[in-house]
Amino acid sequence: MAIDIFQLLQETSEKKEEDRRTQLLKSIGIKEYFVEGSIRINKKTCEGLECKLCIEACPTHALYWGSGEVGIVEELCIFCTACVWNCIVEDCIHVRRKRPNGEVEEFSNPREVLKLQHNINAKERGGRVKSRLEWAREIPPIRRIRRLPTFLRRSRLVKK
Repeated sequence: MAIDIFQLLQETSEKKEEDRRTQLLKSIGIKEYFVEGSIRINKKTCEGLECKLCIEACPTHALYWGSGEVGIVEELCIFCTACVWNCIVEDCIHVRRKRPNGEVEEFSNPREVLKLQHNINAKERGGRVKSRLEWAREIPPIRRIRRLPTFLRRSRLVKK
């Protein structure tokens, strides 16, 4: 039986990276929502020196300014797309992420992020409306009042 030492080393390395990422995110108090992902910045179109909005928007501080360009600490990135949402240059930051259900999403401009947020919020609103309708069906219907109470009939406010 042959043992592939390179595969074992790679698996060990991946496990160590995953443990390090988990520890880093746990220390910040950030929950990870995506199974895997990647982020890249197009250095040719990035105007980081002039704006640095993506760095300020990053909740985990995975983006930083160094050596005259925006850098990325991939272990800290949770692929939340806050950087894409705040970037003033379209197709500068590209985020690709995979949800636990296997769905893959890609973003490279704020319009795509806004569209996703709208779809998520619409689904949540639909769920809330549906639950309220079910709740309303359980309540017995209110019967109409056929006659006004005596004190209202005697009042001058109600015309006969």
